[in-house]
Amino acid sequence: MNQSTRELIVERADELFYQQGFEHTSFAHIAKEVNISRGNFYHHFKSKDQILDAVIDLRLANTQSMLDEWELEGETPDARIRCFIQILIRNMAKITLYGCPVGTLTTELAKLNHVALGRANEVFTLFRGWLTQQFEAQGCGDQSDELAMHLLARSQGIATLASAFQDESFIHDEVKTLNQWLEQQLSNS
Repeated sequence: MNQSTRELIVERADELFYQQGFEHTSFAHIAKEVNISRGNFYHHFKSKDQILDAVIDLRLANTQSMLDEWELEGETPDARIRCFIQILIRNMAKITLYGCPVGTLTTELAKLNHVALGRANEVFTLFRGWLTQQFEAQGCGDQSDELAMHLLARSQGIATLASAFQDESFIHDEVKTLNQWLEQQLSNS
């Protein structure tokens, strides 16, 4: 299936926002990546905020698709939670270079006091809700949301420090620690 110009613009903008940041990515950067004229570019998007909305939509769709895959992949809630933890390993090279795509975008939008911050946070909300459901299914009861938030916070901290220190071995060590933490939490439930 051929990708539409609009889809290609959104895909490349997503990559550039992740690699360079939203504020440092211009129409010209994106148009160059897609190899289209600025006039053709403006045919699809009139403002950078429109592109940002489309990028957030793409990230939400991709995150939901990934969560759906993990539902099929993991036979138990424990196995599904481990899919979330393993994302640090699967995306290790990019995380080391740029941090977490969700965390870096929401942090930048918060600094800019950007109106799209709430929408960008919806990706975290998807992860939080899904993880909470997994902990509930595992029998963690009232602690499920707290455990989900703890796991999200730990994963964000790992991504931030791995990027700051450019250290992939740190990710491996922390994923091992997270898996041990998970074992402990689930044995207490």
